Amino acid sequence: MPWAAGPSPAGWWSEVGAGAASTTVDRRPPGVVPRITPLALLGGRHASRVLERNVLVYRRQWIFIVSGFFEPLFYLLSIGIGLSPLVGPISVDGTLVPYTAFVAPGLLASSAMNGAMLDSTFLVFFKLKIAKTYDAMLSTPLGVNDVALGELSWCVLRGTLYSAAFLAIMAMLGYIVSPWAILCWPAAVLISLAFAAAGMAGTTYMRTWQDFDMVSLAFIPLFLFSATFYPITVYPGWLQAVVRCTPLYQGVVLVRAADLGIWSWTLLGHMAYLAAMVVVGVLVTRRRLGQLLLP
Repeated sequence: MPWAAGPSPAGWWSEVGAGAASTTVDRRPPGVVPRITPLALLGGRHASRVLERNVLVYRRQWIFIVSGFFEPLFYLLSIGIGLSPLVGPISVDGTLVPYTAFVAPGLLASSAMNGAMLDSTFLVFFKLKIAKTYDAMLSTPLGVNDVALGELSWCVLRGTLYSAAFLAIMAMLGYIVSPWAILCWPAAVLISLAFAAAGMAGTTYMRTWQDFDMVSLAFIPLFLFSATFYPITVYPGWLQAVVRCTPLYQGVVLVRAADLGIWSWTLLGHMAYLAAMVVVGVLVTRRRLGQLLLP
């Protein structure tokens, strides 16, 4: 289910101690992770410090990250053992593929979305409204752009880790159809980036924890009805048009095309959709954080 991949509520409250520890900037050279994450460098030379802070926080909370790796295993095993023999093969662009090979890429896209959304919503809200972590950060040489892109980099890094684990599990269970499946990973990274940017932008408008009920209300239908578990052709025509406009559907189509080795020029449109989410999300996040944090 959405939100299953990620830290438990106890992990969110572990930020209390981290918020107090973030009042000063760590002057040590950036670690390996900040140096290999180009996104953190786009906002300025200090953005990598925000990413490094998150890495250091989760150094003692690693169990909350590792636990997210079990979700894809349970999903894929349940589908492969239980549902696949009952459903039979599915037609994709005229080619019959096993049901497990049809569902696995959709679940990979969903896992990338969930991994990025957890940190870009609940944890960002906690740091922004409860722990006042970002206020402390801005008392250092860090700027709003550094905070926004540093946090976005961490969300993408986490989504990337979940995607890599999911793809490895797919390979071990024999659910990979084409050698092109290696491109499922960069497609999943793009999905993580798009949803992390959109999640952070939306979180800046949240006022209370109750507002997150609306987030769950939006993402459960995305998870269930974005052609993840069955072809879009099962819907009536008007509903197909609605689903084709949803963000997760774009990612599911990209990852499934890579896994099955089915390519077409229409995939560029799906990539452009997700890229537009990134650009708009980053711009809105920068502007909103500036309004909320700067006098």
